[in-house]
Amino acid sequence: MGRSAFRKTSDVRYINSIAMIDKIMYKRVTIFLSITVIFLLISNYSALRKLDSIGQKRDLTPTIIVEEDSSSIDLQILKEPLGTIVLIIDDFGYRNDLISDGFLKLNIPITCAIIPGHSQSKIFAEKAINAGKEVIIHMPMESSVVTSGEEEYKIKTGMTSEEVEWRINEVLKEIPSAVGMNNHQGSKATTDGKIMSVVASVLKERDKYFLDSRTAANTVGEKSMRSIGVPTASRHVFLDNNPSIDQISAQLDELVAFAKKRGIGIGIGHARPNTLKVLETKIPELLKAGYKFEFGSYAVN
Repeated sequence: MGRSAFRKTSDVRYINSIAMIDKIMYKRVTIFLSITVIFLLISNYSALRKLDSIGQKRDLTPTIIVEEDSSSIDLQILKEPLGTIVLIIDDFGYRNDLISDGFLKLNIPITCAIIPGHSQSKIFAEKAINAGKEVIIHMPMESSVVTSGEEEYKIKTGMTSEEVEWRINEVLKEIPSAVGMNNHQGSKATTDGKIMSVVASVLKERDKYFLDSRTAANTVGEKSMRSIGVPTASRHVFLDNNPSIDQISAQLDELVAFAKKRGIGIGIGHARPNTLKVLETKIPELLKAGYKFEFGSYAVN
């Protein structure tokens, strides 16, 4: 065989082998692509089944359309208080009878200021707490006019800091449920910056509030409390300096007007028959009109 013939034979064999390799590679690529397409089809089918299942579940859940009732909006507007009234009732402890019980039956928050050292003081404090009322100490303090009673409890100008502190702590031991204090009389003591600073220090330490009854125009009670961070406020209206029903009613109207104008009004009354009668009559009317009642602790800051 000549060289040219040999070369031709070799070239044919080479070309045939290349063609065979190409066919094998083509088959492999085709198989790979086919498998890939099948895998994608299966994946898409599975995903579509899941989506369809979720859609069916959602369709089974009923659609709830909430329509806002305009009447409920009107009721909410009506329930916005015209003002907040805080009632502090002084001189509990002197009595424990139908009159004092009548105040506990008032279906509103009232703060019972209990004067210490009397036979009914501790008993009534427990009754008031059980009735859901708030209890504070009605602390005897020196007046600018001569008065008698509670001498062993009374805070007086000229006392040492230790004496003032001891008397307050003894009273809090007697009535431990008290959350605060206001002054009984005190037109002299509450104008004494030194005395009221000591009172403030003790109340701060015992975590109590002070409500200034304002028995003197130049009282420094609230100022002294604020200076060291004791929660405090002051009385706005006395309800029953004049004990007649007409005058008590007029004073309550003044308190209501104050609450409407300022947002909150603090009134002080006493555990007396006519005060109770006026409140029993007026409170339902005030609640219906849109006023709300709160404890003294609500008013202090």
